[in-house]
Amino acid sequence: MLFFRNDYGAGAHPAVLEALCRTNMELTAGYGTDHYCRKAAETVRTLCRSPQADVHFLMGGTQANKTALGAFLRPYEAVVAAASGHICVHEAGSIEQDGHKILHLPSPDGKLTPELLREALAGPFNEHTVIPRLTYISNTTELGTVYRREELTALQAACRELGLLLYCDGARLGSAMDAGGTTLADYGETCDAFTIGGTKNGLLFGEALVIPNPALQPGFRNCMKQQGAMLAKGRLLGVQYAAALEDGLYGRLAAHENRMAERLAAGLAALEIPLLVPAESNQIFPILPDGAVEALEKEAEFEIERRIDPSHTCIRFVTAWHTEEADVDALLAALKQAMKQV
Repeated sequence: MLFFRNDYGAGAHPAVLEALCRTNMELTAGYGTDHYCRKAAETVRTLCRSPQADVHFLMGGTQANKTALGAFLRPYEAVVAAASGHICVHEAGSIEQDGHKILHLPSPDGKLTPELLREALAGPFNEHTVIPRLTYISNTTELGTVYRREELTALQAACRELGLLLYCDGARLGSAMDAGGTTLADYGETCDAFTIGGTKNGLLFGEALVIPNPALQPGFRNCMKQQGAMLAKGRLLGVQYAAALEDGLYGRLAAHENRMAERLAAGLAALEIPLLVPAESNQIFPILPDGAVEALEKEAEFEIERRIDPSHTCIRFVTAWHTEEADVDALLAALKQAMKQV
């Protein structure tokens, strides 16, 4: 069965796994205070060109988002996000569980703009309402679209103008950086906080949370502990990030999955299959007749995105660090065959 359901279905890249095995019997301090976590954090600060940043390693994306936003916001403060944002649709109300309302903004491509922010903050806001305080974006977005440097800079300026913090969920930041030409330094410069996703880019698990804004740093480890986000065997996170970042492996894995996505997108175009949004990263959203979807499900694993009309469905293909050209070509061949059955 061809696998295009997600980019975290496999275990870990061999280099990451080798690093874990090599250090397996070492005895270190716990809770992220070991020398591997310190070394990985210093590497992150160097790559982000943000020597003052705090760097914390957490297990998963939802945990990182919930812990960070819960720590950064006062009880009456709200989050501004695209309606398709991960915290809106895929995190079981985790942000709302902590008492923070999310103000959902419609965005066909999943991206926020300064104009959308200004419109959303037109008010009135007062002591009888929640107060917008933080802008949440993800890069890539849930639709696979990508923020480029100029967009990040524009959002940063709008957030400063409106009194908002800027937080980027980087679960797929590797893919976004390769596709959009950004670097970790761009996020260190424009974001108050952001994550560097490992789970979806070759690690067994892990998200690195970077907090360049000094005002958000005090007490954060207390918040981690309170949320159950402090791993006793924290070394396991530091070892993985050190292996992925120090020699550029992280970027190479992201570039590979994007190249596989480009190959897939070109094949879909040759088959004249429309897309929900243009393919920019490692998530691709073709629109297929229902009969083709049913036929393809016998050959490949993928996600159903949404119903388009009574006879067409949008599905999602995701390429990963382990996807091979032969996998893409086999998927396209299966899809061509499925379309013939419609």
